[in-house]
Amino acid sequence: MKPFSRVLFLFCIVFATSFSACSDNTSNVSREVKQLQKAAEQGDPQAQCNLGRCYIEGDGVEKDEKEAVKWYRKAAEQGHADAQFHLGHCYYNGNGVEQDKAEAVKWYRKVAEQGFARAQSNLGACYEHGVGVEQDYAEAVKWYRKAAEHDHAPAQFNLGACYQNGNGAEQGHVKAQRNLGICYCFGRGITEDLAEAAKWYRKAAEQGFAKAQFNLGFCYEHGRGVEQDHAEAVKWIRKAAEQGSEPAKEYLEKLGN
Repeated sequence: MKPFSRVLFLFCIVFATSFSACSDNTSNVSREVKQLQKAAEQGDPQAQCNLGRCYIEGDGVEKDEKEAVKWYRKAAEQGHADAQFHLGHCYYNGNGVEQDKAEAVKWYRKVAEQGFARAQSNLGACYEHGVGVEQDYAEAVKWYRKAAEHDHAPAQFNLGACYQNGNGAEQGHVKAQRNLGICYCFGRGITEDLAEAAKWYRKAAEQGFAKAQFNLGFCYEHGRGVEQDHAEAVKWIRKAAEQGSEPAKEYLEKLGN
């Protein structure tokens, strides 16, 4: 049962705009494209990438997606991250090259591993939806988180949705497991099921996640989804407190332990 329906289209493959070396001034654009062409032919990767952008957008030259791919590839093969990203996008959408999602993933990965947030987000989306790569929610969460840490808004949204839906829970991702537990505990998007909540709290708690340890202890203390057991409650809440959880420390004092 899928807990939540995704209201927004989350497969957010972003096509970023490179630095534009092609002027919008029609009186200068021909000269500037020629300058780019000269630098690109001399092997300058930035010029190659910019020339590829001109061709993909028809900026100063007649639009030619195959020519764009040619120049993106030359820059990408020299390790130019922006060109690698755009080449991946071309493969993803079949712009100027035969569509090949696996090849797109290959190029997204190269850029993602360099810390490029948009590529990390795209790679996460590919893993989440099994596009060009075997579906793997844990990998999706991993790459969304990396992009989210760079304040990439689409990745932050997708990461939140994965956590809320429990995507990654089955693969052992502790935050996803705890969040799925919360959803079952309070009936958020799914039918309330306290036993299921306790189950998912336990999975995360057993991996040492303090917040889940506190949640599980609370369940034992109040008999929510498990048989009431004060000793077991104290055990799990103490584990959380030992990791510095202030709510756990306060609750232990309340319990007289």
